[in-house]
Amino acid sequence: MPHSLVLNLLPLSPISPNYLSGRHLHALFLTLVSSVDQELGNSLHFSQADKAFTISPLQVNNPRKNRTLFWNYDRPVPINQPCWWRISLLDDVLFNKLTKLWLNINPNKPWHLGSADLLITSVLGTPQSTQPWANFSTYQQIYDNASTEEKTFTFQFATPTTFRQGKFDSAFPTTEAVFNSLLKRWNKYSGIEINSLVLEEIFPSYFDINTEIMIDSRSKFIGCVGQVTYRILGDVEDLVIKQLNTLADFALYCGAGRKTTMGMGMIRRI
Repeated sequence: MPHSLVLNLLPLSPISPNYLSGRHLHALFLTLVSSVDQELGNSLHFSQADKAFTISPLQVNNPRKNRTLFWNYDRPVPINQPCWWRISLLDDVLFNKLTKLWLNINPNKPWHLGSADLLITSVLGTPQSTQPWANFSTYQQIYDNASTEEKTFTFQFATPTTFRQGKFDSAFPTTEAVFNSLLKRWNKYSGIEINSLVLEEIFPSYFDINTEIMIDSRSKFIGCVGQVTYRILGDVEDLVIKQLNTLADFALYCGAGRKTTMGMGMIRRI
């Protein structure tokens, strides 16, 4: 059962840009996991496999009107600046382990992000009119509710998104790169396998994208941000349309492309 949780945070001291990288936020998530299950936290830390969670960069306000998010900071986040941070969980093991943490969150307990302390003031797990990144659903509900008629799929690439192609990365969101990335994660976690996708009849019909650099402490990644609409132009079976809509609706939770556990590849259907 995928969950998209938004944590509202309050810094008790300024957060240096040096500690706002994906690597440090990844470490904060593992600290949260380890606080309720040390063995699971260690397992996630050392695992090289595709991991059942994603995180966002730290956000200092509500989503911007153009729907992209912040990912590179050139100045500290000031003390007492309300922030939010999205965590998505793709399987019930992680969610069930962390339920104790969410239900018993201590708004006075500080957590460490680098040298800064911050409070988790609340956790949002249901749809909000002012927060489009909070939601939950079962995999069966996502599949059952997927349209068999809608032939248009519009995605917002909210943080830099890049795809591995052979030995190198490509920032261009081709139909194959996007939908095959979603398919891989759906089949790994949903228990409702989609055997193969028919992508020959799907083409980009609108795009407003540009490349951006996401800087980590040890590397730089080039990814795309913006909006792309894909459209089915040929005749395909209702089942195929349903499968494609399933994956498009699932994108909110799983993201696409590389480094989604470091804040990259946050996408959602709009």
